[in-house]
Amino acid sequence: MLSIGKLSGTTGVKVPTIRYYESIGLLPEADRSAGNQRLYDLKAQERLAFIRHARELGFPLDCIRELLSLSDRPEMSCAAADVIAKRQLVSVRDRIIRLQALQQELERMLDQCACGTISDCKVIEVLSDHQNCLHSDHGEV
Repeated sequence: MLSIGKLSGTTGVKVPTIRYYESIGLLPEADRSAGNQRLYDLKAQERLAFIRHARELGFPLDCIRELLSLSDRPEMSCAAADVIAKRQLVSVRDRIIRLQALQQELERMLDQCACGTISDCKVIEVLSDHQNCLHSDHGEV
């Protein structure tokens, strides 16, 4: 059994995040020692590693919850997991497109900069008026 600190060290997930995952039900409530210290078994460690890896791949918590639910039923078809992964792939591709547009806009701003004074700075000018941008959709990435 691992304490929350050791679980954190083993998985690379911060203690407050572990507590949060437990509070929202992604991790089952930990057993407690006689001193009321949380204790985690290997299954909890594996589940937390799964959550961490899914987060690193950009999966939202709702999708991770669905994937965990599926992983708890190994006899099921993996079609539902494939659907979730495909949705995430579409989301990542959309984000890449938006990031490339942002990159182009930043490069354009810098390329137009004459390195003069702030009064004629293209960076300040473009940031001051969205209509000066080539790409109008800079939604959150």
